[in-house]
Amino acid sequence: MASVAGITRLILGRNVFNSSRTLNAGSIKFYSTAPQYENIKIDVVGEKKNVGLIQLNRPKALNALCKPLFQELGKAVKDFDADDKIAAIIITGNEKAFAAGADIKEMQNNTYSTNVRGGFLQEWEDASNCGKPIIAAVNGFALGGGCELAMLCDIIYAGEKAKFGQPEINIGTIPGAGGTQRLPRYVGKSKAMEIVLTGNFIDAHEAEKMGLVSKVFPVEKLLEETIKLAERIGTHSPLIVKMAKQAVNQAYETTLKSGLHFEKQVFYGTFATADRQEGMNAFIEKRTPNFKNE
Repeated sequence: MASVAGITRLILGRNVFNSSRTLNAGSIKFYSTAPQYENIKIDVVGEKKNVGLIQLNRPKALNALCKPLFQELGKAVKDFDADDKIAAIIITGNEKAFAAGADIKEMQNNTYSTNVRGGFLQEWEDASNCGKPIIAAVNGFALGGGCELAMLCDIIYAGEKAKFGQPEINIGTIPGAGGTQRLPRYVGKSKAMEIVLTGNFIDAHEAEKMGLVSKVFPVEKLLEETIKLAERIGTHSPLIVKMAKQAVNQAYETTLKSGLHFEKQVFYGTFATADRQEGMNAFIEKRTPNFKNE
């Protein structure tokens, strides 16, 4: 997991980062700062106020993923996951960087022993264990740990100027937060090997062609479109959405035969829920379902 403000500047040239624009979300009222957080901002957005929004907020470090940031991110994700009013969660950065990687200064003096004894990177589990859908809205650089964070999410939407990459090879290490494991599942072995072994970046449109990104939007439309996606998910039963997420994730964890068995058991399980009954009744009666998360 790496790459990083300093390394990114070294690779790209300092002039890339000189412009400073504010993320434009159209008529959307952007973030309200939670006083308990220093490295992220959170808000609840959408017409029904049912979308949890988390913005990585270390702009001077290009949102480098230090431990305090990830501790705050994990807490925010867990809080939104526990909130029955929240249907989906969005993680985003700013126009320059979703996250340009890990904080190299923080890990520079780590050793194998300290990594093992301290459980380095264990904070990532809070986000990966979330039951609700998490959508990454990626503008700018998503490199190293930033790319790994985006892949940890369930869906990735990207602005047309976004850049993805796993440049850890440039600083004598390898991805450590899922880059070598999730990337092949998204783009296949050959492309993943090329990205990991060269450290090369890929742009948003190439990432979409590879299947890493679901859709690409103009920079100023990205957040608006991501919120629309979260709101669309929010029209469905929260219970069934969670079950569907579990079933899709299982495809990456097991064989096809075992996955099909798991899917069928979850499918059977939906017939024990009031929301499944309500959904089918509403379809037959040609009305909008009233899901109760039961």
